[in-house]
Amino acid sequence: MPAAEEPQQREVTATALGPWPGQDPVEATRSIRGELGSPHLPYLAELPGRGVGADAIGRTASLLVEMAVDVQPHGWRIVDRPGRDLIRAKSALSTDINVLADVAGEEDNPAQDFKVQLRGPLSLAAGLHLHNGERALIDYGARRDIAASLAAGVGEHLARVGAAVPGARLVVQLDEPDIASVLGGTIPTSSGYRTLRSVPGQEVSELWRVVVDALRAAGATEVVISVPEIEAPIDRILAAGADGIAVPLKALTSRQWEQLAEAVEGGKRLWAGALAVDNPAADLAKAGEVADAVWRPWRQLGLPAAALCTLRITPSGGLDGFTPAGATAVLTRLTHGADALNQLALG
Repeated sequence: MPAAEEPQQREVTATALGPWPGQDPVEATRSIRGELGSPHLPYLAELPGRGVGADAIGRTASLLVEMAVDVQPHGWRIVDRPGRDLIRAKSALSTDINVLADVAGEEDNPAQDFKVQLRGPLSLAAGLHLHNGERALIDYGARRDIAASLAAGVGEHLARVGAAVPGARLVVQLDEPDIASVLGGTIPTSSGYRTLRSVPGQEVSELWRVVVDALRAAGATEVVISVPEIEAPIDRILAAGADGIAVPLKALTSRQWEQLAEAVEGGKRLWAGALAVDNPAADLAKAGEVADAVWRPWRQLGLPAAALCTLRITPSGGLDGFTPAGATAVLTRLTHGADALNQLALG
């Protein structure tokens, strides 16, 4: 179905990026939706603590069409026939969507936007193995097949999520945690004695575009590609036609900030990883510090305060290293940071 027209965002909002701690999808869903009510962006909980099939690779691989996977000692492997591990992955995802429908159905004022996150096609190829035990990333044809298979499977997935949150606009986050290694040719082979050849940047953009276009055709109103800050391929993300970029701010270079500024001026979204969560035992930054991590470079680049309304702020990474209470506190701090940025924008 065609994507719905997306209304213009008029204030800074908050969301989170990665996995959630614990094993209880009901508790996770209620915590996320409770802290990230409108105008913020709640999302489908990902709980890798439940084990095989609840991890990011297995979860996304469960959506692949005409491509089955199972778990071997070296990780997830592409196989000829579906087995027990794939069934577990599909079951866990179905449980999460059913829980979402139940929790959302109890709300008086459901969120207007909702996010799902998927492992992107390059990191998925790096995490899946061929029959010989080598990573699928090594093979050009396998990379293309994985992207096409994922593109074929996202429509049904978004339809199921959309039915659980009727009326919500769907936002999709494609996670590419391995992209610097994919482009840099530093991912080890199965033997560990050498590394896989780097994937050309043009091919990376083309594979992203295959999935981005499929997500838009399935009704996604916003597709953002999430990458680490180290060597973040901002130009490649823009070439793929994504609506925005999610990236931690802690180690961005001046050149990367300039690229982000150009993207914002060109109408793209920035999801700014402004709250460091690398050390769950450390005290969280205060709301003012979160806001300042964005505001200082924003003003140094000459971006107008009014343009902050296009921004989402996020943690620098996933929250599975926290306790459930600690992860909830992160969401609270993010919404307070968004409030502080909105005050600066009104300045």
